[in-house]
Amino acid sequence: MLASGMLLVAVLTCLSIMIIMSVWRQRRLLGKMPPGPTPLPFIGNFLELDTEKFRDSLLKVVLGVLLSSGERSKQLRRFSISTLRDFGFGKRGIEERIIEEAGFLIQAFRDTNGANIDPTFYMSRTVSNVISSIVFGDRFEYDNKEFLSLLGMMMRSFQFTATSTGQLFEMFYSVMKHLPGPQQQAYKEIQGLEDFIARKVEQNQRTLDPNSPRDFIDSFLIRMQEEKENPQTQFHMRNLLTTTLNLFFGGTETVSTTMRYGFLLLMKNPHIAAKMHEEIDQVIGRNRPPKYEDHLKMPYTEAVIHEIQRFVDVIPLGVPRSTTKDIKFRDFLIPKGTDVLPILSSVLKDPQFFSNPNDFDPQHFLDDKGQFKKSNAFVPFSIGKRYCFGENLAKMELFIFFTTIMQNFHFKSPQAPQDIDVSPQCVGFGTIPRRFTMSFLPR
Repeated sequence: MLASGMLLVAVLTCLSIMIIMSVWRQRRLLGKMPPGPTPLPFIGNFLELDTEKFRDSLLKVVLGVLLSSGERSKQLRRFSISTLRDFGFGKRGIEERIIEEAGFLIQAFRDTNGANIDPTFYMSRTVSNVISSIVFGDRFEYDNKEFLSLLGMMMRSFQFTATSTGQLFEMFYSVMKHLPGPQQQAYKEIQGLEDFIARKVEQNQRTLDPNSPRDFIDSFLIRMQEEKENPQTQFHMRNLLTTTLNLFFGGTETVSTTMRYGFLLLMKNPHIAAKMHEEIDQVIGRNRPPKYEDHLKMPYTEAVIHEIQRFVDVIPLGVPRSTTKDIKFRDFLIPKGTDVLPILSSVLKDPQFFSNPNDFDPQHFLDDKGQFKKSNAFVPFSIGKRYCFGENLAKMELFIFFTTIMQNFHFKSPQAPQDIDVSPQCVGFGTIPRRFTMSFLPR
């Protein structure tokens, strides 16, 4: 009894000291930091968040989620960009892969014979195969069971981030990973993806030729060999698995979700789809596949695709960053180690830049003469040095996939346009559209 009593006293004493230190630190910095509600020790401002309207809550409350930063992030980002470029990323080589994959998608839609289908996995298989061809050196067949299982894991993981529990898991990962709940299934999904990548790495290791890298994994393995004597190296197995997973996941879910949401918006607004069909027929015709350079002659289609990205707002909070040193910003102090979220929604839905921010309206990107109009507030890929380096690939994919599908098909919903609900199913760290079915009818 005495021992347990002393243990309880010790625990309470430690907690008290930690709370006092936390409050003291907050008060010391309070006058220097940007304005906002006073955080509680440990849990910060979580109790002030409306998890059903997470994005709106974060416009008022400062939150962060710690991801890689500093030298590790710089080295891996620089290597990833350089290596992906070597394999055609952002060049004509990758465009040819996108066009080829679009052809497989068109055939898959033809095989449905006009039946109502859920387009989710049709979109994700196609988009995923583009990044897979770079990361893994090859594409997957659409009926590959392992591939479909991986896509399911990614989709469920992405959807989980938009739930209340998912938001808690992201914020309090170190604690919640040990607690029972739906986050345990999400953890298993991510682990399943990592296990798949680990198997791919093992296959590459057995057949690696240092003089002839076949894909991103080979290039990383070669760099690991080159730096194996460097104790400070960032090129080790853990970072290989994480970086590959980030490329595979990020190169699949964001674009495929945007496409899926985009077709829902076009079915809700058939007059907009009709104008796109008209422009596609005029500029591209029906006898050749679309190319990315066609977008320069297709202002209305460009405006629609940009508006889809703006309206969908697929990553509303942007990617979190952590300050590597004390930062002075507008006479305020942001201490080293502070997690910062850019909240892209605050710009993409700003009425100062978009006249009707809550409406789907391609006119947001068209001038008085019907020509495409750029906007500095169009930031779905973030901005600055840490912008998404997959931006050019995503733009190319969205244009080629949308125009190729619309060149070949009319599409419709089993619901009347006025009955289609385009509000998101949920919004958190990702924006998730409602599930729906549609039919693809050959033109």
